[in-house]
Amino acid sequence: MTTTLRARVERRGAAAQVRVERLPELDGAAPMDVAERLRPLGGLTLLESARPGRNAIWSYVTAAPRLVLDRASGGSDPLQAARRAIRRLAANPAAGGAGPRFLGGLVGFLGYDLGRTLERIPQVAADDQPLPVLRLQLHDWALAHDRRDGSWWLGGRAFDGDAPELDRRLAAVRAALADDPVPHWEPSEQVPTLAFRSGLDRAAYESGVEAVRDAIARGEVYQANLTRRLEAPFGGDPWALYRRLRTGDPALFAAFLPLDATGRRAIASASPEPFLSVTSDGRVATDPIKGTRPRGLDREDDRRLARELLASAKDRAENVMIVDVLRNDLGRVCVPATVRVPRLCRLERTATVQHLVSTVTGQLAPGRDAFDLLLASFPGGSITGAPKIRVMQLLEGLEPVRRGPYTGAAGWIGPDGAMQTSILIRSFVADGRRLTLHVGGGITWRSDPAAEWQETIDKARGPLGAIGAVEVEA
Repeated sequence: MTTTLRARVERRGAAAQVRVERLPELDGAAPMDVAERLRPLGGLTLLESARPGRNAIWSYVTAAPRLVLDRASGGSDPLQAARRAIRRLAANPAAGGAGPRFLGGLVGFLGYDLGRTLERIPQVAADDQPLPVLRLQLHDWALAHDRRDGSWWLGGRAFDGDAPELDRRLAAVRAALADDPVPHWEPSEQVPTLAFRSGLDRAAYESGVEAVRDAIARGEVYQANLTRRLEAPFGGDPWALYRRLRTGDPALFAAFLPLDATGRRAIASASPEPFLSVTSDGRVATDPIKGTRPRGLDREDDRRLARELLASAKDRAENVMIVDVLRNDLGRVCVPATVRVPRLCRLERTATVQHLVSTVTGQLAPGRDAFDLLLASFPGGSITGAPKIRVMQLLEGLEPVRRGPYTGAAGWIGPDGAMQTSILIRSFVADGRRLTLHVGGGITWRSDPAAEWQETIDKARGPLGAIGAVEVEA
């Protein structure tokens, strides 16, 4: 065989390892309704851009994973098994380069406590919610929804080079979608009100704020993100809970992530905050959120609160400090001269709160990948503080229980090097016997304890209200 002919055959063989096609019969269907049809396949996962925004373009639905990773690897690289797993999928781009970014790869979450494998953190807070420190499912196919035009795509990547098996699995997906018309779900009104109680009452939380301010006065830290956990008994279906959350509190990075094979334990997230994104050619971006005000009672009140936030020296300082943390994190794995801040302290709104958001970008250095970026930046600076390690050590003694998945990262990683993740905030965790929701805020020297307590109430209002729940005094 000549060199030219061999090259043609090799290119044709590589292309056969990846599939992507339009599914016009699904156009206009909501991601939640399409996902409903795939629940019988097991391992249902949904990453949904549920609000308009510059980051809100693609939503992804997948199920029936080929592998599940639910523990950190030993040694110096806790993501070593994930690196090995993703290499089992075909990595070449889809023909033509059009369509969705994600056609299969790793989907799931890294919990906040993965940071304990990276840094020396004392063991003080109670570990009373035994969940995996990470859970990543390896999928060889994904359905993708383009919010801009309502179109749907089906794509896949061959697992261990087996293209015929990929075709069989994609055919099973089409069959699951074709049995009946895609159902449209409406939330039932007959749902009992869940009453959440906080593990830290107001006095204890405000005392924690003062402890952080004391640490700042001693020069130990500059800022720390103090959180509290709300919980309620819950033995219901997390998927129904997610649907209510998604409908009532649409978010840029909504997600349903199973914690077991059945999905009876799961994470339901309405996060507004991206964490790290990487393109297949190594362009990195992160958008930290710091600075919060509630939405107003009317348009004029909303604008007044926005002006107050934009003019707040405390909130701006909080945001800029975290930008510096992330510049440092990205600088560990990016070409130094490429780390930039193209946007600083712009205003963004959700249904119940408004935030200051900045953007930090960079270019991965040669030999570095998405996993290296995660390890260099985890957990996110916006939900820990500055300096990060000392803050994590301080918070361990102020927060009575472990954070678990909360303030970790959720999202996907593709075999082509691309990645999109969010910070797991505004997120419920259904652990099989209860439902938990963490809320918190960044504490600086200028922080007022009463105002910081109120900020946690404002942040909880959206997700709690979306599912018809309330917070009650302990």
